[in-house]
Amino acid sequence: MLLIQEYLRNIDLPLKDCYYREDMKNPPNNRYAAIKKSISSAKAWLEPGLGIKRWFVLVLAGTMIISIGVADILLDVFRESTNEYLSQILYYGALLFLPSLLRSAIFGSIGIFMILYGFWGFNRSILQPFVTPGKPVIDTVAHFRRRGRGPRIVVIGGGHGQATLLRGLKKHTTNLTAIVTVADDGGSSGRLRDSMGILPPGDIRNCLAALSNDEDLITQLFQYRFAQGDNQLEGHSFGNLFISALSDLTGSFEEAVAESGRVLSVHGRVLPSTLHDVQLIADKTLPHLTGEVRVHGESNIPEIDGKVRQVWLEPNNPPAFPEAIREILRADMIVIAPGSLFTSILPNLLVPDIAAAIRSSQAFKVFVCNVATQPGETDGYDCLDHIEAIDSHVGNSLFDIVIANAEEEGKLPKGVDWVAAPLEFEGKYPLYRANLIDWDQPSAHNADKLAQVLIDLLLERTGPLV
Repeated sequence: MLLIQEYLRNIDLPLKDCYYREDMKNPPNNRYAAIKKSISSAKAWLEPGLGIKRWFVLVLAGTMIISIGVADILLDVFRESTNEYLSQILYYGALLFLPSLLRSAIFGSIGIFMILYGFWGFNRSILQPFVTPGKPVIDTVAHFRRRGRGPRIVVIGGGHGQATLLRGLKKHTTNLTAIVTVADDGGSSGRLRDSMGILPPGDIRNCLAALSNDEDLITQLFQYRFAQGDNQLEGHSFGNLFISALSDLTGSFEEAVAESGRVLSVHGRVLPSTLHDVQLIADKTLPHLTGEVRVHGESNIPEIDGKVRQVWLEPNNPPAFPEAIREILRADMIVIAPGSLFTSILPNLLVPDIAAAIRSSQAFKVFVCNVATQPGETDGYDCLDHIEAIDSHVGNSLFDIVIANAEEEGKLPKGVDWVAAPLEFEGKYPLYRANLIDWDQPSAHNADKLAQVLIDLLLERTGPLV
């Protein structure tokens, strides 16, 4: 026995077997802890908000009614039976030799235990395919319920910054709506836009993948980009092709996005800011020259050296997608996501109805400033420059607060600088500074840090919404 214990101590056991090693070292304590954990788990099923107690009471009531009927039948059999052997079985089986109160307590305890155990086993069997291995069923149910009652949050933007923020927020709520720019005209999206005449699906695809309930194989497939192939397939994303095919099958781009969300098991919605085919145009001042150059196309703007003076959409004043307006007006929080200032954020706000809806909404409105500058767009910009650029295009008083990064550690890519947010901020909005950088990629936000800051600020302002 000692040799076996020594062998088990030395071999590298999987994580799921570690409890066995601990149990050998101190069996009584661990058995007590296991029993205590089981009791705690049983209590957790009766906590408020899970939607379990009402069904448990219904099952218990139904069981009691059945029990009354069965007891009535057995009582009749006991009273009318002439078989002494059968009467003895019923006498001792029903514990009639015990006082009535004790008899009721025994049968009641056994019945409740059997119902609880059967209820637990039934739900475990049903939910097993949807539960993360190693995570208790109750934790999965509680997490799902908690997120379902979370605040309604609308995230406006485009690009990887919006997808990053959504990936963090979905851990706190499933009531998420991403409103995405459709001005993209580069890469796979641009090619599909030119060849098929559909809205660019790239940013929408990224948001769908970020909101997916399980970013596993199907989501990886959705994000897969063909690296090699003929001239027509090379560089295309599978998700872009998928959405394009669904647009043709369903007859509408918005329906294709909704169906894609169902395939990816998305908790939330992804909506275009407008259904019109718009093009982003910018006037840029050239370095060392007095003139300006007009740049057509979102993908071309960062490629031209110089400072962006103004951007606009053509055709001008496109109507907003009605569903996007509806979500903005019913939101608890509206977040202008981090991203490319002139090519991801402003194209949404330049849709007049979107900006007007943000102003009319009673939601808590937040602008998240970028961690670092973007070459060709915001070279030399600080936090105040970002805000002034938005104000000059869509007017003042669009936000309630500005969130900026307070940490400037880590190596940035060449040509990229930190977006400074001084302590003595002279902007038009309150400023909240926090450590928001991702240590693996210092020029970007950390999804969990940013999401937690947003939720904390919302709760501080409004209190719990559930």
